[in-house]
Amino acid sequence: MTFHTLIVDDSSAVRAFVRAALEAEDFARVQEAETGFEALRLLATNAFDVVIVDVNMPDINGLELLAFIGKSPRQQGAIKILISTQADGPDAKRGVELGADAFLAKPFGVDDLRTLIQGLVHGRQEVSG
Repeated sequence: MTFHTLIVDDSSAVRAFVRAALEAEDFARVQEAETGFEALRLLATNAFDVVIVDVNMPDINGLELLAFIGKSPRQQGAIKILISTQADGPDAKRGVELGADAFLAKPFGVDDLRTLIQGLVHGRQEVSG
């Protein structure tokens, strides 16, 4: 299965890393957003299987974006992964409260990200199946 994935991060290096990691071997089809506002436009017109959101962004932060995604009927089935360099802060807890399925601390490896996504998808399939 190829996952339709949105990566939202203001760092072009992080977006390029995630894209390369997920597009390898047709694991995912990736769209990118550099800002929260750009993400809102993509979220309004696409249904995603996975949304990966950075916490710290200059316009709409990742927590605000998660709140929007949680209210969007189009994104109800999306797996939401929050990423941040601040692993030991309140953002992880708040992200879970806002509907994040997982929190991944930067830097992370390709295998960590792919394994996390596969585990979350498999867990959802077991619950619904």
